[in-house]
Amino acid sequence: MDNDAIGTSASGRRLGAAALGLLHSHIELFGIELQEQKGRTLRLLLFAGLALVFALLLLSALSGLVLVLLWDSYRLAGIVGLCVFYSLAAVFCALRLKAAVFDESSPFSATLEELAKDRERLLP
Repeated sequence: MDNDAIGTSASGRRLGAAALGLLHSHIELFGIELQEQKGRTLRLLLFAGLALVFALLLLSALSGLVLVLLWDSYRLAGIVGLCVFYSLAAVFCALRLKAAVFDESSPFSATLEELAKDRERLLP
């Protein structure tokens, strides 16, 4: 084997090792981001569920209080008012939920940024 073939083989191995090193670091970063996202999602679900339970308890108590206060003179108006309030709140929450579902932000932005940097470095 001549020196050119040995040099080409060695540089090919170095290039392959560098590519594997980059791939390894990106996979590791992706795994870390995935764990962070999983923990964040779990916390969000837990606190959202607790907030929902306490909000429903509060709404039930406040609705009962309003109806008790208005029962003698404005019974029907109190019930209609509560229904209108709950309807508006439901529409508002539905619109906010729709906006959150269609949010275009990427949960793995650091990994995507690193891949873009690597692509810029490797391309002439």
